[in-house]
Amino acid sequence: MDFKTIKVQLGESMAWVNLDRPEVRNALNPELIRELTEAFDWLNSRDDIRVIILKGNGKCFCAGADLEYMKDMARYSYPQNLADAERLSKLFQTIYFCNKAVIMDVHGACIGGANGIIAAADIVIAEKETKFAFSEVRLGITPATISPFVVSKIGNTAAKELMLTGRRFTAAEAKDFRLVNVVVDESEMIDTERQYIDHFLHASPDAIAECKNLLRMVSGTDDRYSPVFMQTSVAIANQRISKSGQEGMAAFFEKRKPSWDLL
Repeated sequence: MDFKTIKVQLGESMAWVNLDRPEVRNALNPELIRELTEAFDWLNSRDDIRVIILKGNGKCFCAGADLEYMKDMARYSYPQNLADAERLSKLFQTIYFCNKAVIMDVHGACIGGANGIIAAADIVIAEKETKFAFSEVRLGITPATISPFVVSKIGNTAAKELMLTGRRFTAAEAKDFRLVNVVVDESEMIDTERQYIDHFLHASPDAIAECKNLLRMVSGTDDRYSPVFMQTSVAIANQRISKSGQEGMAAFFEKRKPSWDLL
């Protein structure tokens, strides 16, 4: 398959997917969201692929939403915002419900919606200098569509700490919060990735798929048709057109403090 915003390389039993918008720090836009969803759907359907590794080209993994994409969101009608949120939610669902083992290597920055991508993965390897943030509340909105996957992974207490403050946090903190599995030096990332790949290739691919289904079942997150996915899409669509959301995005683009910032 041909893609414009990602690169896919197939190997023996493995596939490497690289976000490939380095000029904008691999920021999310509608095309990247669509292509990444299509890539995971396609790879999940292939019997010859057992492990998928996702990385980001350039200086960082993913800096969140693209600036032009954010400007479009601010102008979208409610129906347009709802359709957009549903597409973003579908991306996270596609990764989360993938039957292959999914590894993600993150470096540089992992901001906003990028955290939904890694929360949907099985194993996350972070370079020690990586910075993370759930910055949505500072824009007058919430991390709605990513929340089912993030809360499933790190729990409600950690999600409150990170989502309510919107603060930046380190890779070491991300590990403490269980958002990532392991933190390594840049020079160690490939070897660490290889160790996980070897573990997965020793296991039965059918058993891996069934084990993922089992873990989703016992944690209560196995329903692909759960109303929570629509509810979170509705929530963010409403927030984007709300007074708070419009003020937050306007302040961001005008490089000023939003009206609620008292500091």
